[in-house]
Amino acid sequence: MEAFNQFFSLFQEVWFQGIFGVNVSEIIIGLIIFLFFYVLRRLFARFIIRRLSKFVLKSKNQIDDAIIDVIEGPLKFLPVVIGFFIASSYIDFSLNVQNFIDLINRSLITIFIFWLLHQLVVPFSFIIKKFEDKISKPLVDWTLRGLKILIFVLGIVAILELWGIKVGPVIAGLGLFGVAVALGAQDLFKNLISGIMILMEKRFTIGDVILVSGEVEGVVEQIGFRSTLIRRFDTTPVMIPNYKFAEQSVINHTRRHHRRVRWLIGLEYRTTTQQLKNIRDQISSLIQDDSKYAKNENTNFFVRVDSFSDSSIDMLVQAFTETNDWGEFLKIKESLAVNIIEIVEKNKAGFAFPSQSIYLESFPEEVPEIFNPKNKT
Repeated sequence: MEAFNQFFSLFQEVWFQGIFGVNVSEIIIGLIIFLFFYVLRRLFARFIIRRLSKFVLKSKNQIDDAIIDVIEGPLKFLPVVIGFFIASSYIDFSLNVQNFIDLINRSLITIFIFWLLHQLVVPFSFIIKKFEDKISKPLVDWTLRGLKILIFVLGIVAILELWGIKVGPVIAGLGLFGVAVALGAQDLFKNLISGIMILMEKRFTIGDVILVSGEVEGVVEQIGFRSTLIRRFDTTPVMIPNYKFAEQSVINHTRRHHRRVRWLIGLEYRTTTQQLKNIRDQISSLIQDDSKYAKNENTNFFVRVDSFSDSSIDMLVQAFTETNDWGEFLKIKESLAVNIIEIVEKNKAGFAFPSQSIYLESFPEEVPEIFNPKNKT
């Protein structure tokens, strides 16, 4: 019986003194309070979002709709912060433990604030994207991505400062290490600077068809910090380091206003002068009357007898299409080729092909004595 009384006395001592001098009953009640808020966090977030959704439905602005979509995560975290604060306020901690709990509360509130700011970058992007006409879309994406990283870094710095970790000396200590890294990462910085110059100068944008001299030809799919993804026409992706665009010439096919058709049509030498003139005039009239071909001082068309080749009379046909679309250009080009064939056939002329004529000249019956094989002298 005496042993049981000792156990009961020890149990009461542990119960009232608890952990770190805190009553166990207070700890249990604090945990119940925290769990209550933790369970209600989803309902709390949905309640707030529903209230805000009814309010923003009255406006046609896309920014407030985007805010509702991105704040759900921070709103679910807010009851956790509130629950931990109320639970820790209920428990009577010692002075040292209370200072530690206060640091946790401050850290949780700091995380909530910077998390909310990080999420609000998304609706803020609607304002920045209004400047896409003046700056390229990839540069806007880089700006938003950099803003998110900046908020994330500032949040970490703020939390470290709360716990007494001075970030300034740490950054200074990393300075020498950063110099060593910079020397070993020259290509990385070179690619980064080249990527920024690409976006600032708008050499090309996503979706453009470009030809990088000696490298690749295809469609630009992504412009990254270090490299640019170009997908060739056979669907093969090619990653090109950004510094290549500073060293190599880049042809942007998408920026062309027109596509050019240029042929040398070889006609037979037996084609008469009148046939040549008729073919020339009819092809000229065909292009002149067709609205699919551009006609201005910079894109004029030409149909002229150009040169005399070894086996043909060459007629130059050059014109520019109004469209820059590759598929539409091929249709126009095919139609022109068929019409030229019909014009040549209509004028009873023919297309030349490479040929050679051999002329044989016979010897006279009386061969001079010097060519007589019987004469050995």
